[in-house]
Amino acid sequence: MSKERARRRAAREAELARERAVRRRRVVRRERRRALVRRLTPRTRRRSAGRLARHSRGERAAIVLLTLAALFLIWSLVDDLALRVALAVLLLLVLPAIVVIALDRRT
Repeated sequence: MSKERARRRAAREAELARERAVRRRRVVRRERRRALVRRLTPRTRRRSAGRLARHSRGERAAIVLLTLAALFLIWSLVDDLALRVALAVLLLLVLPAIVVIALDRRT
């Protein structure tokens, strides 16, 4: 009777060892596949945490283009040089407030 139990135990242990080996191969294959996918997928850029990061690329482009257009209009329509410089400086100082009022998302 004990020889039979030893033979069954040996068979069970051999079966467990085979299952462990299969499971280990699956885990290794899965990890290799994940590593390959991680290597091949492009990494997304981290967004910066500055003031302009709150706005999309289109909004930033609109801010820059509208500012340049306003500066162009100031320099083309105003004759006095001192007034041109004063208006340009005023525009650049007031620009953050205009952006916040126009593009604020908290409302």
